[in-house]
Amino acid sequence: MMQAYRTENSYRSAARLSPAELRAAMASGEILQATALAFDTRRQLRFELGGVKAVMPFAQCADGAETGTVRDIAVLTRVGRPTCFVIEGLDTDEDGAPCYRLSRAEAQRLCKAEYLDTLSPGDILPCTVTHIEPFGAFCDVGCGISALLPIDCMSVSRISSPADRVSVGQQILCAIKNRDAQGRFVLTIRELLGTWAENAARFTVGETVVGIVRSVEEYGTFVEIAPNLAGLAESCSGLAPGQAVSVYIKNILPEKMKIKLVIVNHALSQPHRFELRYFITEGHLDRWVYSTPECPKRIETDLPLRLQIRAESLYTNRKSFCLPAARPFGSGADL
Repeated sequence: MMQAYRTENSYRSAARLSPAELRAAMASGEILQATALAFDTRRQLRFELGGVKAVMPFAQCADGAETGTVRDIAVLTRVGRPTCFVIEGLDTDEDGAPCYRLSRAEAQRLCKAEYLDTLSPGDILPCTVTHIEPFGAFCDVGCGISALLPIDCMSVSRISSPADRVSVGQQILCAIKNRDAQGRFVLTIRELLGTWAENAARFTVGETVVGIVRSVEEYGTFVEIAPNLAGLAESCSGLAPGQAVSVYIKNILPEKMKIKLVIVNHALSQPHRFELRYFITEGHLDRWVYSTPECPKRIETDLPLRLQIRAESLYTNRKSFCLPAARPFGSGADL
């Protein structure tokens, strides 16, 4: 039976499986998971499977641990967290008690060989956000294997922090942007969140909606009203990026890709973060065009070309998509 590869914390729990079920999983090479109970002085993770002791030697705690490319902190922080593995054997400990021998490294090698290495830039895959840095979010793309989602790949409109878009533990969809020098995936999500026209179609002139201040300039305030869609309101004192406001939609101008807003209330008591709304949820992306057909400003990307913003480009059907090219971490794209 073909193994189904998932993000960590998504596999069948081994904690309460019977001895017969554990033997079957060991024989088939099924990936299971259990919560690591300790990282002991022998530098091994300890577990309990069906009432039987189980250990994972340091070299088997992650692919690369055996060669010294994995630090202790990356292993000891597994304590108290669900951890995936394959059962490599059933031994006896120094007291003669049965003890399962586990390997997360082998689960990761299988995941790479049979799943991740079959994917190409443009393929869409599920991920789980594991931690956030100022320059982006790290995501589990399978069996705890990490990939970076840079901040400038989270949105067409500028955001101040990856936490403006995602949170730790959140399950998201991403597309593969490319691989870095070490062969690790770099991800993007902005192409899945809709074009200007797709997002603008959700709004009507005359509505008052909740928005989030993204930047305050001398000439006005950019307010995001949906992921990948922001409008410009008049300058208003006391506003700061990340602040929730209510805005009146004064005008929607597809030919300029602009939305004119009027700030109604800039003292909303509750913080706000938009839920991710996906316009693409599966398959492969080759090309993506954010711009409207009427607008001379072109925002589009092609694999493997760099991000292009050019006035001479012809409009491409909105059902074709692409991924963004690399830009320095921490940079943002303004509408």
